Amino acid sequence: MSFTISRRALAGVATGAVAASAVSTIAAAKTAEEIMKDGTLRIGVHPNSPPFSWRDQAGAWSGFDVTIGQRIAEDLKLKAELVPTETAERIDFLNAGKIDISLGGLTRTPERAMQIAFTVPLHAEVMGVLTTGRLAIDRWKQLDDERFTLVDIKGAWTIDWAKQNLPKAKMETVDSPQAAIDMIASGKAQALVEMVDFFMAAAATHSDIAWKVLDDHIDVNWDCIGVAKGNVALRDVLNVVLHKLHATGFVVDAWKTAFGAEPTVKVPASPWF
Repeated sequence: MSFTISRRALAGVATGAVAASAVSTIAAAKTAEEIMKDGTLRIGVHPNSPPFSWRDQAGAWSGFDVTIGQRIAEDLKLKAELVPTETAERIDFLNAGKIDISLGGLTRTPERAMQIAFTVPLHAEVMGVLTTGRLAIDRWKQLDDERFTLVDIKGAWTIDWAKQNLPKAKMETVDSPQAAIDMIASGKAQALVEMVDFFMAAAATHSDIAWKVLDDHIDVNWDCIGVAKGNVALRDVLNVVLHKLHATGFVVDAWKTAFGAEPTVKVPASPWF
């Protein structure tokens, strides 16, 4: 006896498997209703990633993600419980029900969207060029010139990117964001090709320098709040709160406090999500 299975039947099997996985995940994670009843929002934040989040020697939390997470809990009339969550643990912690939401520069990607659900963006992550008014360029490709020296932090993936895309430029590496900024301020390097917002606090230490970020961005990614796959009600509740935080300027103000400058790319406050 022989038989065939139609594509539609196979699609149904696959859809059923995905649906079963989503149901299993929801069972592990707390729903919005359960969180509201419990009275506590468990927020996953990185334990040592300033200026996003970090703990001092006394165990007190600080940083952009901490400010945002605590404000979300406050708006929902919940107690904020900050849970130390390393980068590699975020998805597993969400789907295992160890945390309700995940912050910490969680970039929205198709691969992650297969495993968890995302809110609307909280902030952008901009790869671009940070330089000074001394450098008369307006396009990042103009850095592909042997006259220019770039600087970056040792081990950063952006070093290889720059070598591939700006091969004529020289490259110097240093140990910290502050050291990179110091090199540009002193004239030993002309520019930094990186996630520019993460260096603005260091740049603020050289207030005599006319810093500039080129409008010609190399790439813009969107970082969102993560929730467990299938936890639709919680995602929608967070989207409502995020709209308010964007519309009132709270997110931008929190970013300025943490990073020392306004975000290079602001997230528009759209009521549609």
